[in-house]
Amino acid sequence: MTERTNQEWLAALRGPERDDALADLRAFLVRGLRYALASWPNVDEAALEDFAQDALLKILKGLDSFRGESRFTTWAQKIAVHVAFTELRRLRWRDVSLNGLKESRDIDFVPNTMVDPSAGPEKQAMQRQVLSTLRRLIETELTDKQRQALVAARLHGMPIEEIARRMGSNRNALYKLLYDARQRLKKHLLAEGLSLQDVLAAFES
Repeated sequence: MTERTNQEWLAALRGPERDDALADLRAFLVRGLRYALASWPNVDEAALEDFAQDALLKILKGLDSFRGESRFTTWAQKIAVHVAFTELRRLRWRDVSLNGLKESRDIDFVPNTMVDPSAGPEKQAMQRQVLSTLRRLIETELTDKQRQALVAARLHGMPIEEIARRMGSNRNALYKLLYDARQRLKKHLLAEGLSLQDVLAAFES
């Protein structure tokens, strides 16, 4: 790969040397991704090339945002790694339906399995009360969309972008949905005689 300064990279990608610069940058990104994703299963050379291509598009679109606070190649590699991890997370959830997550919540949110076994009897009892109440409120007091989003995001760790895509929504709308769900749960917890301090106290070490 031709050695370039930051300014030389920017000039090359914007000028007549663009094709050569893109080829060099693509090769650099693929090498970096090969190292960064070495421990990930089922990531072959074709996937690395796809990640690099997607990253190149983002890099070219964001050239004006590069402030020169690091080497251009370091900045570009960070974008490539972010693109790759975002896509890998999306692929992880590709065949998992939100309805399936909703149906599996009884397995993943069982109070007895979430109680700290090292806690004393009194604290364990408090933890069971809090978790049982929270589970009941999730099932009875949230709207279907709130429950679906909360279970996917908080209990299963599905990325926000993927939940929004599955729900035909966007990040901002989903954040609002999750905020409203938390506020509704907080309101009903208070009505049950449980404050936020009570919940935190039950699980603090």
